[in-house]
Formats: sequence, C-alpha cells, structure tokens
Amino acid sequence: MRKLILPNLFKPLAVASVLGVLIFSCQTSNENLPFDALSELAVVKFANGDIIPGKFIVVLKPSGLALRKSMGYEEVQSSMRKTTVSLLAKYRIAESTLDQVYGNTIEGFSIALTEEQAEALANDPAVSYIEPDRIMGIAQKGRPGGGGGSTGQTTPWGITRIGGAVNYTGSNKAYILDSGIDLDHPDLNVNANAGFNAFTSGKDSRSLDDGNGHGTHVAGTIAAINNSIGVVGVAAGAQVVPIKVLGATGSGSYSGVIAGINYVGATGNSGDVANMSLGGPFSQAVNDAVVAAASNGIKFALAAGNESQNTNNVSPGSANGTHVYTVSAMNSSDSWASFSNFGNPPVDYCAPGVSIQSTWKSGGYNTISGTSMATPHVAGILLLGNINTDGTVKNDPDGTPDPIAVR
Repeated sequence: MRKLILPNLFKPLAVASVLGVLIFSCQTSNENLPFDALSELAVVKFANGDIIPGKFIVVLKPSGLALRKSMGYEEVQSSMRKTTVSLLAKYRIAESTLDQVYGNTIEGFSIALTEEQAEALANDPAVSYIEPDRIMGIAQKGRPGGGGGSTGQTTPWGITRIGGAVNYTGSNKAYILDSGIDLDHPDLNVNANAGFNAFTSGKDSRSLDDGNGHGTHVAGTIAAINNSIGVVGVAAGAQVVPIKVLGATGSGSYSGVIAGINYVGATGNSGDVANMSLGGPFSQAVNDAVVAAASNGIKFALAAGNESQNTNNVSPGSANGTHVYTVSAMNSSDSWASFSNFGNPPVDYCAPGVSIQSTWKSGGYNTISGTSMATPHVAGILLLGNINTDGTVKNDPDGTPDPIAVR
C-alpha cells in the first residue's frame, strides 16, 4: 500500500483554495477557523466526496493501544493525543492544526497540513498511510419533503417483508451514525446519554438532536416503538443511540465519521449494532476503522450507496470483515432499485429501500427511498439475532442476485 494516498490531490487544491476564499471571504484566514466550522460551511458549497482542502487523515502503524482493556475511551484518546503531538513536534507542525484523534479502532488523527508536511509525515516510520479528508453524506435517493404527523400506527411494507416486527426485550443498543436522532420523538426509545457528537463547534455541535431527519428515519426502521401511533420498527422499542457525524445539511467529513466509528468501537458491547446509512468515494481509513470496530463483536450494517455503480468504489460500503454487512435496495416487488449500488462482494444482502415510511424530525413521519432505508432493516434483524434469507432480488445488475434479508 502506498503511504501517501493522494491521487491527483494537489492539482485540485488550487481550485479548492479559490472556492475556500469565496466561502470564507468574511474571514481573515481559513487557517484560523475551527475545523468543524470549516466543514460545516464547506458542506454547503462542496459535493459529497469532494476533498476538503488541506485536510488529511493520518493512520499510524498499530501500537496495541486499543488492546489495553484497562484503558477507557477517554484514556485511550488522551494517550493517542500525546503520541500525536510528539510526532508532530518532530516536524515542527503546530498542535493547533490537529483535529480528531483515534485510538480505539485505527490509530491515527486528522489534521491540516501543507503538501510538504504531508509528504514528510508519510515518510515517518510510525506512519502507515495518509489520505485526504473528504465530504461524506447520507445514502438517500432524492430530496425528502418536510414530513408529517401520524394518527394511528401502521406497519410499513418493508417491515412486513423482512418478517414483521418483534417487541425487543434484549439489552443491546443500535448506534445510529448519522445526522442525530429526534431526541424526544414519541415513537422512539432514544438513549442520548450513550451518544457522541463529532462536531465540536458550530450549530451542529450544540445537540445530538436531528436537524435533518435522516438519522431519525433510520432509527425508526430499526426500532420504532410498537404502540398506537406512527410506525413500528424491526426490533420495536430497542434503544437507539445518536452518533452525530452528519450535520443538518446531511453532510459531514470522513474524519468526523471515523471519530464516530472510533467511539462506537470503544464504548459498544458485543451484540450491539451500528448502522451507517452514509457514504462517499473509497477510503481505506474509513473501511479499516469499521473492520476494527466490528472485530469487537459490534455488528455493522452499511449502505451500498445510490450511484448505480460497483460498491467496491465507495466507503464504508466496500468494507469487508467479520460482523460487517453491506446492503443493497429493492422495491415492494422484490425487484432491484435502479439507484442501488451492486457487487458481490462486498454486498451481502438486499432489503426494502423504496418508498419506506418511518419516523422523522420534530416528532413527524416521512416516506423516502435509498440504500439508507434498506440498511436499517438489516440492522434491526441483526439486533434480534441472525439474518435469514427469503429468495433473491430480481434484476440484480451484477448477475449474482443478492439474497433478501429476513429475520
């Protein structure tokens, strides 16, 4: 593996820096902005998958830090920050340029660097590889409406297709790596105390509440309560935990997503489930973090993506490992959703992803489509136990029909 994964990176930086001036023309210097403020503004102007100018993810060679079971999440984070600061000092790189640090899955950090600094770090014997940070977004097809209320409980067709809802009685949790969750939605059992926010400044940092709606929709498919209102989820009533890595725009950074994976890997228990209905271009760092977190017994459900392309081109959908499941989408006739990514491997199962009704922000409900919607069906099944199958999806474009997941 190349240590500096920067294909055609520095040529686009000239254009990106001009865009940065346009975005931040009211600021005296981009370098003086907090990283999350940079990302929060950038997602408005940059598309999903775009490189964040001057921002990098540095992955170190494993030291065994994450294997020290006597150390909690905060202790590991503190130890990794000290290690990182020491490494940066060798190259006279200011600590103020450091953003996220990771120690419980991959070991590494995200940081602002010049081209020369990135090349110098890549040649350090402690560094495994470096790649550019990017914008990552939700794996939803189309733009949703504003949502609406509900007067009586209905069972969405996708829940019926995977075998129906079950009132969850276990103690495991569903971590939702997404835009947050509507914290006081009457149809969800939200455990905000176990949550995590990758944003450390700006409006998205102020709460784990969902300013977009996407994370709440995912949570409802997994675990909406079996009551007299709204909808019902696969593992009805299970705890859903907001891991806020995407903002109100539905976008975030790869570095922030890895921070969320790192937190789940550190605090989750074997049998817990993590849902990642998001994605962007291939990232070795994102994939490595998912596989490392899943090795702890946490089950990861990953969206294949909605670009009608091979899933091996995207992350985290291309991640492969024990307890890692990538999900494509189908409609109510068991036919392939035209937008869904494909490829075996890494796709493991197909699930309902067209016209899926679920919970929404502000106590509402909404019907939307995407592999984002297919993935939580599988996450709910995983929370209940093992995945079974019932036939295969029709018209799979790769010629190897994906098995349809059921409980």
